[in-house]
Amino acid sequence: MSSLKLFLQAAQARTYPRVAWLFRNNSWMIQETILPVLAVSAFAYAYRAMQAPPEYTGVLVLGAAMTTFWLNVLWGLGAQLYWERDSGNLELYVMSPAPMTAILTGMALGGMITTTIRAVAITIAGVLLFDVPLQPSSWWLLVAGLLITLAALYGLGMMFASLFLLWGREAWHLISLLQEPIYLMSGTNFPVNVLPRAVALVASLIPLTLGMDAMRQVLFHTPGLFAVWAELSVLAVLACVFISVARIGLRYIERKAREGGKLTVRWQ
Repeated sequence: MSSLKLFLQAAQARTYPRVAWLFRNNSWMIQETILPVLAVSAFAYAYRAMQAPPEYTGVLVLGAAMTTFWLNVLWGLGAQLYWERDSGNLELYVMSPAPMTAILTGMALGGMITTTIRAVAITIAGVLLFDVPLQPSSWWLLVAGLLITLAALYGLGMMFASLFLLWGREAWHLISLLQEPIYLMSGTNFPVNVLPRAVALVASLIPLTLGMDAMRQVLFHTPGLFAVWAELSVLAVLACVFISVARIGLRYIERKAREGGKLTVRWQ
């Protein structure tokens, strides 16, 4: 019980700063909401010019909303320990009696809460501006799909956190690689089933791909790669795998930091 209490306290302590920032920095509304909607507008008007079904505009809006989670996973969680080392906080995390898993869990929860608010704001703005039809086959299935997708995404982010810290400066190149190519492979601006089958199958290893595809099937009844239940099952498995690998990686980091004493040194 004492270990569980320590875990929860550490997670809460790391969640609070990110949630508090949301209410203390009001400029995020312009940067995180208006600008993504402007980016979506170009594709939305292109679809309208081609007289595409209105569901395609919904595909765009959902893609823009889910992209905010992917960026938060990369920059707000994956690269976080690397930044904490540069700011001198990583030593405190390693010496703390709380496990690194709890600290990253708090970061993930805080980022998930703030990013969810951004995603909801983008979705509402897109639906109102472009009159997107929302006819979900099941609200419960939609919520379940979102939660399982977030679990897999942030599990992947926790795994990235340990890898990026070990790779050092090379992490920046990998983060850049995981942006635009992932937008293409995950079908951010179009249904992923239009990709070649082999490419789509490889892209299905990315939680963002299956998560968006499942939610689009529920919301807009568009054709998907697989059945919704199959995609959610794969996402649940991916979430378990990513979180397990993340725990192993974080334990290795803690052991290496204590034994070698170099992991927390800047630029190492």
